[in-house]
Amino acid sequence: MKSDIEIAQANTKSLITEVAKTAGIDESYLEQYGPYKAKVDYRLLRDRADRPDGKLILVTAITPTPAGEGKTTTTIGLADGLKRIGKNVVVALREPSLGPVFGIKGGAAGGGYAQVVPMEDINLHFTGDFHAIGAANNLLAAMLDNHMQQGNSLGIDPRKITWKRAVDMNDRALRNIVIGLGGKANGVPREDGFDITVASEIMAILCLASDIPDLKKRLASIVVGYTYQDKPVTAGDLKAQGAMAALLKDALKPNLVQTLEHTPAFVHGGPFANIAHGCNSVTATRMALKLGDYAVTEAGFGADLGAEKFLDIKCRMAGLTPSAVVIVATVRALKLHGGKPLAELKNEDLGALEAGLPNLLQHVENITKVYGLPAVVAINRFPDDTEAELALVEEKCRALGVNVVLSEVWAKGGEGGEALAKEVVRLCDTPSQFRFSYESDLPLKEKIEAVATRIYHADGVDFLPAARAELEKLEALGYGSCPVCMAKTQYSFSDDAKKLGAPKDFRITVRKARISAGAGFVVVLTGDIMTMPGLPRVPAAEKIDVDENGVISGLF
Repeated sequence: MKSDIEIAQANTKSLITEVAKTAGIDESYLEQYGPYKAKVDYRLLRDRADRPDGKLILVTAITPTPAGEGKTTTTIGLADGLKRIGKNVVVALREPSLGPVFGIKGGAAGGGYAQVVPMEDINLHFTGDFHAIGAANNLLAAMLDNHMQQGNSLGIDPRKITWKRAVDMNDRALRNIVIGLGGKANGVPREDGFDITVASEIMAILCLASDIPDLKKRLASIVVGYTYQDKPVTAGDLKAQGAMAALLKDALKPNLVQTLEHTPAFVHGGPFANIAHGCNSVTATRMALKLGDYAVTEAGFGADLGAEKFLDIKCRMAGLTPSAVVIVATVRALKLHGGKPLAELKNEDLGALEAGLPNLLQHVENITKVYGLPAVVAINRFPDDTEAELALVEEKCRALGVNVVLSEVWAKGGEGGEALAKEVVRLCDTPSQFRFSYESDLPLKEKIEAVATRIYHADGVDFLPAARAELEKLEALGYGSCPVCMAKTQYSFSDDAKKLGAPKDFRITVRKARISAGAGFVVVLTGDIMTMPGLPRVPAAEKIDVDENGVISGLF
């Protein structure tokens, strides 16, 4: 079997102008970045405002494990499957971050015969969106420190600055730093740090902004710190929003590429789901809805993170209503959740599978019972899966009233996604009663408790004194109506990465809370989650190379 990158490089791509034509995009909206990728001008949304939206399909997954689930692969294969059964479909995905590409996760453009291309470009730099986001983030940081240097007329307390710098790399050495050393001419000394770019509030803002005026309004609202009188200081107070928006004006435009089967694909924005809200941009999703009768999108990590934030944050803010949800699982990952060692997952073990199934079933119940949405379980099939194991998964899911469909898109592309596509079309025509897991008018603490108890199935929440004080402060400042964005480990329903399956008898510990006023949500930090990851002992970067002809290898 060829590697992912070999499959992608052997694929004959259509010119991006042809892909645009397939999607119904006139060339006047295109800004080409070479022959196979382009940005699409956001005025397309204004010009298509009268066209009814297509059906929105969300692809999510069980709690991720090292055994892999294949959520992005399934998303792409489903879109190709819908195309193969004659549906007008557009897919909308997140952009990969360089940090995971060079770290432990590797590339994020799908896999096997269900990929978006050009895979190397998408994984490395792409159209420069993340660089623009990092530049805008760091421009604000530079203007903030310059204000301090030039007399600090706003009275900013250097001990209460909350804005960090950003770089799109896993670099633990930058988590906590000291700046302004070297004398008076080099700035005001203070503690500082870096977030990875995908954890920057600028990324969240870009992904939630509807147009340039909305972008500027959100940028101006960013809280960068507090005065000596404990009043918030914003980017608008520093007069930074105009220049930041100028850096971001092109990054706001969605990127158009294609699948291996030439299905139109928007790949735009990429906030982490364990730190930020984990969804591609609202602009790209809306374009997909205006262009396709079916728009297939995904949300990061498991449904307790990506899907919760997609539904409680993105859909709430953008007025979106999904028609169906696909929950991706693998037999291998479920056996790992059931306690089977990673090295033994190829062996049939109905006992371990049954012990791990509650993880899947809890995600299914959350989607169908808490959010009121129709769902299907997509089993991303591996060659070692036995008929008995597959039958057990189907039996347990049917008991909840949810169908199970085998997905073979990794090996067969769209052909392996046709059965899933037919089930999704059926679900999209069934009635649903979409609702949020909490209402906007609840106090922040109650919103956090709702997510923890209803979605994670925790017994309750313990707020450390610093977190409790910060939440009370945010309520007093008028941010109480914001949704909450939970920063939590992706490896467990709990805030302890070692608690696999569907743990019981646990509580969530909230360490800190901070306002992302531009994005419009309150970030709630639990457990030991960090906003700047580190590289593993053997980073993926060690396997990536480029030959004398510029051909890249090692990206999966």
